[in-house]
Amino acid sequence: MTAPEIHVAYAPELAVFLPPERRTGTSALTTDGVSSLGHVVESTGVPLTEVGALLVDGREVPASHVPVTGESVEVGAVRRPQRVPGAPLRFLLDVHLGTLARRLRLLGVDTAYESTDIGDPALAALSAAERRVMLSRDRGLLRRRELWAGGFVYSTSPEEQLRDVLERFRPELRPWTRCTACNGLLKEATKEEVADQLHGGTQRSYDVFAQCRDCGRAYWKGAHHEQLVAIVERALREFAGDR
Repeated sequence: MTAPEIHVAYAPELAVFLPPERRTGTSALTTDGVSSLGHVVESTGVPLTEVGALLVDGREVPASHVPVTGESVEVGAVRRPQRVPGAPLRFLLDVHLGTLARRLRLLGVDTAYESTDIGDPALAALSAAERRVMLSRDRGLLRRRELWAGGFVYSTSPEEQLRDVLERFRPELRPWTRCTACNGLLKEATKEEVADQLHGGTQRSYDVFAQCRDCGRAYWKGAHHEQLVAIVERALREFAGDR
């Protein structure tokens, strides 16, 4: 019996995941006749987290659709801004995205981050248990069925990564409210409360402090504050209020 052959075209945004011969136009694809369209698409390298509408002969179908011979499939990119079920919007980042995690926390976005490699199964389980959007550059991780939701991080530049995540998901921004080290919420603190973390110059030069409610880390407007302000102001200018 001849295996079913379908004809597939992908949105340009998905080309990064595809072999050269599938990046433009329509290409033939042989299926096994029993696998879902979602499985077929992922077998070509595209995580379903990046897929939007699936059209078969012009009609939208679910990822569970089983393609048959002769069908023409259009694979769309995820629609932006992407709305994720449930609230509030929260993220989980893998071990390779530490700078992005700190910048999201700087903006007040609830961002869990594992600084050690706990493995894909544990990350997927944590995403599901805490209903967090898994952000990663690991396509295999993003194909795990346990994930609550996920998103591929397209760039290796922290600046571009942050812009892409904010543009795609439009999380609520509440700068200066979270600990960049542990994601805990910050509170105002007196100099006396954080005195054990201050050195001579800092103790003499600063009077306004914040402290993490969870880990106790102290914050003040130190030498790198202007760089942090620039990150915050750029994010607020481009994304705040546009949700």
